[in-house]
Amino acid sequence: MKKASILVLFSLILVTSCVSKKKYAQLEANNSQTKEELLTVETTLQKYLIEKEKQEAKLNALGEQISSLKEDKKTALKQVENLTVLTQSSSDNIKTVISQLNEKDKYINGIRQAMTQKDSINLAIKYHLTKNLTDGIQDEDITVNVEKTVVFISISDKLLFKSGSYNVTDKAYTVLEKIAKVIKDQPKMDVMIEGHTDSTPIKRNIIQDNWDLSALRATSITRILQYKYGVTPERLIAAGRSQYVPLAPNDSAENKSINRRTKIIIMPKLNQFFDLLEQDAN
Repeated sequence: MKKASILVLFSLILVTSCVSKKKYAQLEANNSQTKEELLTVETTLQKYLIEKEKQEAKLNALGEQISSLKEDKKTALKQVENLTVLTQSSSDNIKTVISQLNEKDKYINGIRQAMTQKDSINLAIKYHLTKNLTDGIQDEDITVNVEKTVVFISISDKLLFKSGSYNVTDKAYTVLEKIAKVIKDQPKMDVMIEGHTDSTPIKRNIIQDNWDLSALRATSITRILQYKYGVTPERLIAAGRSQYVPLAPNDSAENKSINRRTKIIIMPKLNQFFDLLEQDAN
């Protein structure tokens, strides 16, 4: 009987021990799962907190933008008010300016018509000069050009003067007579005679330098046009340019020959041009 009791007691202890181990293992498994779930929750919470901070930052930025836009709106409204006042106060001035611009347009159109008329006249002058002057004369000795409203006749000095002299040669009269005829056909235009030299120094008798030579050559041509061919002296202008407006560098005999020339410039009378400006400006 005693042995049987001991055997039963041992069996109970063994059964109890097995149950406790299973329960412990279960609890251990539950604990691990709980920790994992807690970690997941903490991680998710941390993400939400970070996202919350981002959203708050965006919200603050939007708030600042709204404040800035409100200030811009106030400024814009103020500017609109100022523009309204300015527009209202300056409308008469704008009308005046528009009227003035219309008058200026008429003035400019008038000048253009005058310039066109002068161009037409000068082209006709060039045609007759080129046709008459180059007859029997080499092309390089005389050229005729029209620039804007001015006719330029350039004559090589070998057609007009001997070297270093301001006395006109006999063959020059044929050219000057043809030029004088064209000039006299255009009584409303002035004529400037320009003397040009090369850079070779000169000093003889009354000639001190190239200024003297260029001016004396210009006045020699002017006198012939006036006294021999009857061009009105009030229309004539004599000018010496010395060596300072060369067509080519003065570094060779050929280039120096190019630079020694006399220019006869047929142009609108300046006083008539200024009268036209004053008349159209009023």
